Amino acid sequence: MKASQFVLCPLSLLALAVLVPARSAGAPAAPAAKSGAGGDVEPQSLLRLGANMSGRGDYSTAAIAFWQVLKRPDAPLEDKKTALLGLAHLHRREGSLTKAAAIYEKYIKDYPDDERIPDALLELGRTLRDMGVYRMSIGCFYSVINSTLKFPSQDFEHYQLLAKTAQFEIAQTHFEAGEFAEAGKYFSRVRLLELAPADRARAHFMSAFAEQLSGDLDTAVVTLRSFLEEWPADKNVPEARYLLATILRQLNRPQEALAVTFELLRTEHANSAADPQRWSYWQRRTGNQVANDFFQDGDTFDALAIYQGLFELSDNPAWRLPVTYQIALCEERLSQLDKARAAYAAIVAAAGPGAGAPVTPEIADLAQMAAWRLAHLDWRDQTDRKFSVLFPPVEKPSATPAPPLPQPTS
Repeated sequence: MKASQFVLCPLSLLALAVLVPARSAGAPAAPAAKSGAGGDVEPQSLLRLGANMSGRGDYSTAAIAFWQVLKRPDAPLEDKKTALLGLAHLHRREGSLTKAAAIYEKYIKDYPDDERIPDALLELGRTLRDMGVYRMSIGCFYSVINSTLKFPSQDFEHYQLLAKTAQFEIAQTHFEAGEFAEAGKYFSRVRLLELAPADRARAHFMSAFAEQLSGDLDTAVVTLRSFLEEWPADKNVPEARYLLATILRQLNRPQEALAVTFELLRTEHANSAADPQRWSYWQRRTGNQVANDFFQDGDTFDALAIYQGLFELSDNPAWRLPVTYQIALCEERLSQLDKARAAYAAIVAAAGPGAGAPVTPEIADLAQMAAWRLAHLDWRDQTDRKFSVLFPPVEKPSATPAPPLPQPTS
């Protein structure tokens, strides 16, 4: 495959400029490797140093190491290739995407028959996607698939993995470009490939997410349910339940949404112990959104049940007090006024002088709102009593008993 067959972005004119690192006036030049027997720093050692420093985030030191390899006339060509790819990788990691793209392009142009061309194309495609150049990024990923056909069979597994990864990246690029219908189709195809379980699960979830964003809600429900059934321990399960609950609400299927929400709040998964923050976030977000929707739609009983479930997620006052306020609003609407008063009073007390912990501005504002609700309930009671005095209830006259039926004569 010739260099002209690969998709390159129009950054090549910048390649020469970005490949020569700028140096301000008076700044010392990068130290060159010593020459002479016994005084040389081996290129392999410099490559290891560059990789280690790049991994630690010390990009300036890593760049010096890679440049020393590139500038050495006696360095093997394979080491110079590795240094060039290492330089592109560190620029991508530090966010210098234009430099990274230009270096990957130079590598692809200068070494079209190198066995690492598919890897370089894959990284170039990812870099272009991060730059927002989606069409050219997709072209690079297709070039990865095509380029893997020309390399040795002994590396078949590696190139096969690259080809599958490129297919996943094509779907991801459509998704990030906002082309959700296309993304859903590609993710649905990717999940049928022989991938690692985590990658197949990710593709399954992303296909449902893309279907939801494209407006194909009924299909998204089916895909999410199959995802939850097939991958119950995947890290995306809590977010999938959130999506499923919100979609069901959009489809006016409130009882199904309620069931999904309760399952997320009550079920303890092994993943929740491994990643409690992720599970807690989606439990709270799902519960809050669905409960608020029920409350606004007048379905107060179901809203109250969800808020009571949310209350149990944490004993932190910063979490429980706002949930308590929502519970009190539900109880007030359901005319459970004694319970509502007790809840409001607990919030006010939590922000009072006897509060054990420092009171945050948010809790102080919540206490003021609760105090206002208490005053409103007192006003309602007083108004009801005044009305009962002015307009006492009228007793209905008792019904006159019907006369007995005449007894039949013998």
